[in-house]
Amino acid sequence: MNEGLKDLRQSLHRIAELSGEESDTASKMKDALEACDPTLLVEGLGGHGLAAQFDSGKPGARVLLRCDMDALPIDEGQTLKHASKNRGVSHKCGHDGHMAMMVGLAESLKDRPLESGAAILLFQPAEETGEGARKVLDDPQFEALRPDLALALHNLPGFPEGHIVWREGLFALASVGLEAKLQGASSHAAEPEAARSPARALAGIIQEFDDLSDPGAIERGGGILTVIHARLGTRAFGTTPGDAAIMATLRSGTKEALEELKRKALESIARHAKSDRLDFESEWVEFFPQTHNDSDLLKEALNACRESGLPLVRAESPFRWSEDFGHFCEAMPGALFGIGAGEDHPPLHHPDYDFPDLVLETGVDFLEAALRRLVDQREGSGT
Repeated sequence: MNEGLKDLRQSLHRIAELSGEESDTASKMKDALEACDPTLLVEGLGGHGLAAQFDSGKPGARVLLRCDMDALPIDEGQTLKHASKNRGVSHKCGHDGHMAMMVGLAESLKDRPLESGAAILLFQPAEETGEGARKVLDDPQFEALRPDLALALHNLPGFPEGHIVWREGLFALASVGLEAKLQGASSHAAEPEAARSPARALAGIIQEFDDLSDPGAIERGGGILTVIHARLGTRAFGTTPGDAAIMATLRSGTKEALEELKRKALESIARHAKSDRLDFESEWVEFFPQTHNDSDLLKEALNACRESGLPLVRAESPFRWSEDFGHFCEAMPGALFGIGAGEDHPPLHHPDYDFPDLVLETGVDFLEAALRRLVDQREGSGT
């Protein structure tokens, strides 16, 4: 095991920061990247993001390799010597490990520079809220980087440790959050008939949302609709409630299917609100596009794995979670891969999850092998 990368990963775990607040993490990454002598280092990209460019100065593809920086609002569920110092915030998705692997790649590029093309190592903020990738792409500083291709690697519990997980086409679903408020009028609890209570409407909406969800039909254009929060009135036993709120996450494999699910969800809210004489308002938040792997890029990366002797495992179905790396896949040919964290490893976003340090070196090996093949195999804009 590379003890240096392990120590770096665990030090990043200690300073876990939420989406959009990654200032200490960015500072630590800046120090690590400067030690690797990149040809260009861009700071403040899309927020607290950084990009380190390693340019050969010779023609070839310009390959963006992306890792994420932010942590989650989850308490540590186990005792760790490298536990987060920020109460209620921890790296329960493994972004600390993703950053450490990318630094390992930067160290390799310092020791063995590219002979063609360029590598752009992106440390992206705010992945968990779906905002970071879009902000990076919209940042005027991104224009100077001009990537031709994009590649990312995410650890995946439930798969054999150190195996590279791949899938052609759809890799991860699109998703969006829905926030809706219902407004009626309250009354004394002894006179419920005098109120316009949203209780019945809220119950009907929750039931219909459940009926709209069809996890088994993802690849046939269906979707998943999950109610994540619902509130009716306040804790006041003398009052018939006059307001309610509901929040849900909608997921599907295509833009068209997601738009149809959104339409049906709003239709349900509007119908129930009208039936009970309620006003309502809604807002869409935290949009993640689907992540669709480019076939040519996927083929080259898989060939690099085989040539390097890296173990492979194919994911039989698209992953139901979402990744804002999908924004990069819409902007340029891109591919997202996984690296197995262990078949019995605690799942992502679980309080007991911790990134498995044993896969750090394998992750670096994959990123480097794929990068070196892509800059050689794909003709890019060069310099």
